[in-house]
Amino acid sequence: MKPQPLSFSSGMLALCVSILWGGNVVAIKLGLGTLPPFWSAFWRFVAGAATVLIWAWIQRAELLPEREDRGSAVLLGCLFAAQISCLNLGVSLTSPAYGVVLLNSHPVFTNLFGHFVDSEDRLNFRRLLGLALAVVGISYVAAGRPDAALASNPIAGNLILILSAALLAIRALYTRRLVQRVNTFKPVVWQMSFALPVFLFLAVLLEPPLLKPVTWPPVAAILYQGAIIGGFCFVTWTQLLQKHAAGVLSMFAFLVPFFGVFLSAYMFNETINPSLLLGAGLVTAGIVIVTRFSGGK
Repeated sequence: MKPQPLSFSSGMLALCVSILWGGNVVAIKLGLGTLPPFWSAFWRFVAGAATVLIWAWIQRAELLPEREDRGSAVLLGCLFAAQISCLNLGVSLTSPAYGVVLLNSHPVFTNLFGHFVDSEDRLNFRRLLGLALAVVGISYVAAGRPDAALASNPIAGNLILILSAALLAIRALYTRRLVQRVNTFKPVVWQMSFALPVFLFLAVLLEPPLLKPVTWPPVAAILYQGAIIGGFCFVTWTQLLQKHAAGVLSMFAFLVPFFGVFLSAYMFNETINPSLLLGAGLVTAGIVIVTRFSGGK
C-alpha cells in the first residue's frame, strides 16, 4: 500500500503517543532500581501482552501467524528481543536524560535505512544534511558526562542505546511492511510472544529476581511501560504505520527527548547541563530537516 499523507487526526494521535513515550526511559530507570534489566523487560511485557490480548479479544482480531508468516514472526521477535535488551541494559548504565535523547535518535536511522527499502521515502541532499546534523548531535550526547550517581558506565550505556535506536528503526520499517498484509495486532503479539521466553531465560540465568524490596513506584513504572507503552502505544503506532511512511511518523520523535529530559530532571533531580540540551537540539534540528524535506520536497 502506498503511504498516505499525514492527516490531522493521525498527527494528533502520533503526538499523543510520542508524549507518552517521553516517559518510557524514565520509567525504565525507575524500575531498574528494584528489578534487573531482563527481569524488568519480562514483567513489563507480561503487562503489555495482557493489555494487547484484551484489546485484540475485544476487537475479535486473529493473532496466530499463517504458515507463510511464521518466519516473519520469528524475525520480528528477534529484532524486538535484541532492541529491548539493549534498551534496558543501556538505561541501566547511563542517566535517563541522556538515554531518552539517544534512544529517540531512531528517526535518524529510520530515514537512513528507509532510503534503501522504501521507494516512497528517498533521501535528497537537504535530508542528508539533516542526517549529518543529527549524527553530530548524537555523537555529542554519547560523549557527554551525566550525573555519576545515575550513570555507572555512561559511555558503554550510551553506545548500547545508540544500537537500540538503530534496531528500533529497523523494527519500525519491517513492521510497516508486515502490516500491509496482516492486522495490526499480529506483529505486536508476535514480537512479545517470542521475546517473553527469551527475557525469562536470560533473567533466570543471569540475574537475581530483585535488587531490593518491592515498593509501589517501581510497580507503577512497570505497569506504565507495559500497559501504556507496550500496550496502547505499540498498537496505536503499528496502526499508524499501516497508513503512513515510517520516516514521516518519526518526525514526532522530536518532542520525546525534551519531554523525557525534563521529566528526568523532575523525577531524579538530574542536572540538565547545556551540552546535553545542545546535543538534543542538534538531533532535533536534524530530524526536523529530514522529515520536512521527505518525499522529494
